[in-house]
Amino acid sequence: MLTKNQKILDGAGPRLLADIGGTNARFALETVSHRFEAITVLSCNAYPDLQAAITAYLAREEVKALCPQAVQHAAIAIANPVDSDVVSMTNHHWTFSIEALRQACGFQDLVVVNDFTALAMALPHLAEHEKLQVGGGQAQAQRAIGLIGPGTGLGVSGIIPSGQHWIPLCSEGGHVSFSPADDTEIEILRYARKEYAHVSAERLISGMGLEIMYRALSHMDQVPNPEDMNAADITRRALDGSCPVCVRTVEYFCAMLGTIAGNLAMTLGATGGVYIGGGIVPRLGEFFNTSAFRQRFEAKGRFATYLAQIPTFLITAEYPAFLGVSAILRERLSGAVNAAQV
Repeated sequence: MLTKNQKILDGAGPRLLADIGGTNARFALETVSHRFEAITVLSCNAYPDLQAAITAYLAREEVKALCPQAVQHAAIAIANPVDSDVVSMTNHHWTFSIEALRQACGFQDLVVVNDFTALAMALPHLAEHEKLQVGGGQAQAQRAIGLIGPGTGLGVSGIIPSGQHWIPLCSEGGHVSFSPADDTEIEILRYARKEYAHVSAERLISGMGLEIMYRALSHMDQVPNPEDMNAADITRRALDGSCPVCVRTVEYFCAMLGTIAGNLAMTLGATGGVYIGGGIVPRLGEFFNTSAFRQRFEAKGRFATYLAQIPTFLITAEYPAFLGVSAILRERLSGAVNAAQV
């Protein structure tokens, strides 16, 4: 039985969806709108190029059983800027032409978009169980929605309503200048500026940022011979409470994220809510829920009341990018049909 958000796709058969990162390539078939099947994660290093990975996925028995005929429509979200036909991955060696890939794979339509553009377009389609509200506030319908996601870097995006559709923003908001909110953060900024002439929000609110802040706080606390730890180690030891400096590092990480998320909400007028994605925050669990994130989100002086009314949500969906590229592909195909009818 279909849910209220699901519809039968057109007669062209299942659509291929992909979420490509620097390490893994995730694939799925969309057999009914918002129903993703044959979800498979392939290692990017196992294949010489993206075409080989797509071919390997389509050759799997469970995929052929769901899609005995050739796939006609495909959409790919990729962790990379997409501003021309040629895409050269920043964190992997794959380089490809979108049009050449379409032809080689025999697709009638192929859409390739930035992964945060896809994630932004997923937001209106998230089910209630695929997001967790942190703090108060009530989303206003048909208003701008913000998106921020710390991981390897700091992704920032959003969507703007346009009639019955949404327009995603192509933003580099993660590279705005970091703004400290207390004396400790001023000292963290001073420490980071010894290495970087410009300290962006991404430089501190990210995986590498956790490592920089851990070193800065160890230096400030005069910790003798601090351990050399990566972001995963810092997070793990903060959650189990075994390292006081790690605990403080992750506490400041959450607070700083609240500050930049509040900035985003005010800049966009995002009264439709602000969503948090990325790979770090979902791993923090209750630590994040009880952190200073929401307090910092609202801490904007005369505009505290304004921000208190804007809800913040943690994205908990396992594969939200599939929702986003599905929506983008659906828009593309709908536009093509409408143009053909003119």
